[in-house]
Amino acid sequence: MASVASPVIFKEFCPLYYLLNAIPTKIQKGFRSIVVYLTALDTNGDYIAVGSSIGMLYLYCRHVNQMKKYNFEGRCESITFVKLLSCFDDLVAVGTASGRVAVFQLVSSLPGRNKQLRRFDVAGIHKSSITALAWSPNGMKLFSGDDKGKIVYSALDLDQGICNSSLVLEEPSSIVQLDYNQKVLLVSTLQRTLLFYTEEKSVNQVGTQPRK
Repeated sequence: MASVASPVIFKEFCPLYYLLNAIPTKIQKGFRSIVVYLTALDTNGDYIAVGSSIGMLYLYCRHVNQMKKYNFEGRCESITFVKLLSCFDDLVAVGTASGRVAVFQLVSSLPGRNKQLRRFDVAGIHKSSITALAWSPNGMKLFSGDDKGKIVYSALDLDQGICNSSLVLEEPSSIVQLDYNQKVLLVSTLQRTLLFYTEEKSVNQVGTQPRK
């Protein structure tokens, strides 16, 4: 008996002008006009997060059609990676070209949710561009990787406002992807893919041949 083909759904793709028009194409800094480039992107059912070359994070709420802006204190530097998470609170992690990593705990209008914007910093471990970020499903763990091969684990206590970070793995080539689930961190670098078991601190390489 021939299987019944699933119905084909046609979708129309178009530029998100309502989003792009809310982001400036240039900013004025002193006497200079600086072009704003969009450098990082992540989406979920609630938000669209866009990183920029001027260190500004643009966060568009899809439910109320409102754009908000967040930035790092101090010098402006390009955002290289953003990662959203919706759990009990809405969180967004941001990485920059110099290795700075920050977590923003967003304000929610829902009862029992966070009512004040808070920021947590991963201090002083990364020294080069952030290339990957991965959350645990409950938002208590954040893993960050950079282009020198360092992977940092950050434990977040949102109730106490605490973020403790430590270096957990160092690879000889750039980190290109991270994903975390059930105490196992999937790591892809320019040379290999591996599974890092966070409880045992052990590594299991996927495959035997290095990438070319």
